[in-house]
Amino acid sequence: MDGTALNEAVGGIVWLTGLSGAGKTTIAQAVYATLRAQGRRVELLDGDVIRTNLSKGLGFSKEDRDTNVRRVGFVCHLLARNGVVAIAAVISPYQTVRQEVRALGSPFVEVYVQAPLAVCEQRDVKGLYRRARAGLIQGFTGIDDPYEPPLAPDVVCCTDRETVAESVGKVLAAMAACGLG
Repeated sequence: MDGTALNEAVGGIVWLTGLSGAGKTTIAQAVYATLRAQGRRVELLDGDVIRTNLSKGLGFSKEDRDTNVRRVGFVCHLLARNGVVAIAAVISPYQTVRQEVRALGSPFVEVYVQAPLAVCEQRDVKGLYRRARAGLIQGFTGIDDPYEPPLAPDVVCCTDRETVAESVGKVLAAMAACGLG
């Protein structure tokens, strides 16, 4: 891409939300790879990576979770206004804060990565659900802290019933529909 193409690039935010283990990171990585292969300017902000860097020191209280989501949203908005497609894969359990991020004004695609809790628990390679069920982790989303599903997401990916490729196709189609394709 030459400088002119970069200046004309349309940026936006693709926000993947869902329970731990639902498949947010898997889908986000595949969308990222697809966009990179197309020569697009794209960044991936993964919840686990954000928590160890940008939001280090935050806990898991509602206030800290909201702060984390607002930080990720702010970074995504900065990237988007500079022609980058920012892909955020974060649990972001609360509807109100997700709406705040959407309201920042960038083209925004909300992707609800949905899988039944039992499936998420089966996929739990880190043992977080097991530890939460044993009372070793307090305030774990989906166990003893709520997850508020999106009221009207742009995309719903049912990862227990569809392939990664099918989910990615749905996200790319929604991106195209809002001018990010």
